Amino acid sequence: MIVAIHQPNYLPWLGYFHKIGLADTFIFLDDAQFSKNSYINRVQVMAPDGPKWLTVPVSVHLGDPIDAVKPARSDWRRAHLDSLRSYYRRAPAFDEVWPGLEAAYGDLPEGDLAASNRALVVRVAEALGLDCRFVDASALGAAGRGGDDRLVRLVAAVAPGGTYLSGKGGAKYQDPEKFAAAGLGFRYAGFEHPVYDQGGDAFTPGLSVVDAAFRLGWRQTAALLGW
Repeated sequence: MIVAIHQPNYLPWLGYFHKIGLADTFIFLDDAQFSKNSYINRVQVMAPDGPKWLTVPVSVHLGDPIDAVKPARSDWRRAHLDSLRSYYRRAPAFDEVWPGLEAAYGDLPEGDLAASNRALVVRVAEALGLDCRFVDASALGAAGRGGDDRLVRLVAAVAPGGTYLSGKGGAKYQDPEKFAAAGLGFRYAGFEHPVYDQGGDAFTPGLSVVDAAFRLGWRQTAALLGW
């Protein structure tokens, strides 16, 4: 049983979904502290004149957990849809992807950034054909100190004897021996960003997954991730 853990980011990049595809269970770290200017409430997409940020305006107090953060404006969903339609309406797979994405935004829960991000991630994972169980950290009763100690508790709560799947960046600060001491496995998710046609001369990595989807369609986007 492979378990991945990540904050519920907003309409995230391909690497986020690569990790979901490798995992049996994916835990949204929804009760982690909100970080300003992070990918929790913003992501880049490609406009005709270059990359642009889509940012969810939020109402937040210092130290708030992500699941306490609320969008500051009720019209942000329509504004983001208008931007996406403007930027990608001439993309090859727009007609395939747009109806489902528009419906997903229409179904988003109001007043809860974590739940809204979670819903988008789950809808995209379904469109990509990724078979994964999704769980919220806040529902697991594994509160307490953060860092590796909390990750160990979260993995053990959903998959005793399972394996924690870390991103490559985790090598800088995570201690695999703590997982081994708890009877858990540990491995890294190696992800090399694929290059695809973005309609220009230069390629920009790290954009929202919808950039690839609008250009390639869901099936070919899944193939980029190896599924």
